[in-house]
Amino acid sequence: MVNVVSMSVADVERARWRDVFGHAEFRALFLAGVLSVAGDQLARVALSVLVFDRTASAGLTAVTYALTYIPDLLFGPLLAGFADRYPRRTVMIVTDLARAILVAAMAIQALPLLAVILLLVALQAFGSPFNAARGATLPAVLPGDHYVLGKAANDMVVQFSQVLGFGFGGAVVVAVGTSGGLLLDAATFLLSAVLVSFGVRRRPVPSSGTDESPESYLKDLLSGVSLVARTPKLRTLVLLATIAGFYVTVEGLAVPYAHQIGHGTTAAGVLLAASPAGCVVGMWLITLWPPERRMKLLGPLAVAACVPLAFCALQPGPAVTFGLWALSGAASAYHLPTSAAFVQAVPDHQRGKAFGVAGTALKGSQGLGILLVGVLAEPFGAANALAVMGVTGALLAAAAGAAWTRARRIGDDSGITVG
Repeated sequence: MVNVVSMSVADVERARWRDVFGHAEFRALFLAGVLSVAGDQLARVALSVLVFDRTASAGLTAVTYALTYIPDLLFGPLLAGFADRYPRRTVMIVTDLARAILVAAMAIQALPLLAVILLLVALQAFGSPFNAARGATLPAVLPGDHYVLGKAANDMVVQFSQVLGFGFGGAVVVAVGTSGGLLLDAATFLLSAVLVSFGVRRRPVPSSGTDESPESYLKDLLSGVSLVARTPKLRTLVLLATIAGFYVTVEGLAVPYAHQIGHGTTAAGVLLAASPAGCVVGMWLITLWPPERRMKLLGPLAVAACVPLAFCALQPGPAVTFGLWALSGAASAYHLPTSAAFVQAVPDHQRGKAFGVAGTALKGSQGLGILLVGVLAEPFGAANALAVMGVTGALLAAAAGAAWTRARRIGDDSGITVG
């Protein structure tokens, strides 16, 4: 039985933004996240430009971008388990330092493209334990209803960081080159490690309250998968999250799409900023809704996140495309209540591996989606490939939403209360 404190509308209303930011540890985690995400988006723009400049291939550009997600599919559940085995503060610091070194190595211009790609895979593999440790620490830092608002603030600013990273990424890469952009990303990881070192207090390894010895890594992975798979609500929440694999495809084809409609790198950076910009607005709006409404609208919002991509087949100009991608981003804000409900439904000593399973499903779907849209872009062009993914995603999102409605109506015997 998994016991979770049920949150009522009144509980959410009592939480105030100033209370959330009154937690010093949250401020440190908050700023560390802003730095890391902004740097990551800058690096993604730099890598997309690097690959497209060297190969002039939309497919290879999308494939390389997809590699920023695929390591989560391969290593996510296993490496995320480190967040349950070791002090989470230590995990965050070590992985930040490792990523700073890897990104700095990627900036070496003499490296062949294959070496850069291998470093990219290693870089993203280190992201799994960092994200799991950070995600599992937030509920300990922000108790009760503070967590929901704290996660909203965190996710909104993370999206805003993407706006900055993507929006200015193209201009920065033009100004300092791809190597300069990657070195700036390395600096953000170093600053993140410093913030965690001085701003987050040491906590012991989370315990289940029993004397059981730690499971093997394989059993650790399987127990995380089992926890999610046997709980209908958790399972459908993860299913809804994987719809992101369809609408995130705009990121993988932004550079080729911008060229197809007659614009260049700077326009691609601006277009990449559209989805996170819309998501910031969407998250703010969704925090104004009562919890019950949020839960009811998860399915419709997932559908709405995919539909705008269908209009890319018309190859509208940058302004209209920006609006379409922003609408998609606004609807994608359904991930906020989805992820908050998921994390709060899992006991502290299992949050790392459960977070790893959910994160793997999400990142894996995103990576596979970008790989697929890259394959489609070669024969059909970037615009048509995005349209196909939008239509397909909308249909699958409708099915996932129906499954979520059934899971909420029927309930389950796990004792979990979501929303």
